[in-house]
Amino acid sequence: MQPTATVLVYSDDASTREQVRLAAGRRPAADVPPVEFLECATLPAVLKTLAEHRVDVCVLDGESAPAGGMGVCRQIKDEVFDCPPVLLLIGRPQDAWLATWSRADAAVTHPLDPVAFADALAALVRVRTAVTT
Repeated sequence: MQPTATVLVYSDDASTREQVRLAAGRRPAADVPPVEFLECATLPAVLKTLAEHRVDVCVLDGESAPAGGMGVCRQIKDEVFDCPPVLLLIGRPQDAWLATWSRADAAVTHPLDPVAFADALAALVRVRTAVTT
């Protein structure tokens, strides 16, 4: 098992980024490595972080402005080589079709249910670490 999994968290709202960190905890599941967070508040920061760091999972806020997480997800899936899996935070369950359009690997509704979020994040970490080992 790798020592840590790096999770990029994108939201223009600092409290949303904090909720993500708190919901994930240090380790979202016993069978995945501890997580380390890289926080971004803008699209340019996301693109720079993906270019400069090894990222295992991206968590993108679909409600961010001016660049929403759905558009960011679609863009990085098109532009980033070996794009990490994306967990999209959506405003309502009815927006799941938009998450599919954006090519997100998973979606959870906001406000976050810590158990559902940790389960979704752990599943994506498992996928990514299985691919890279």
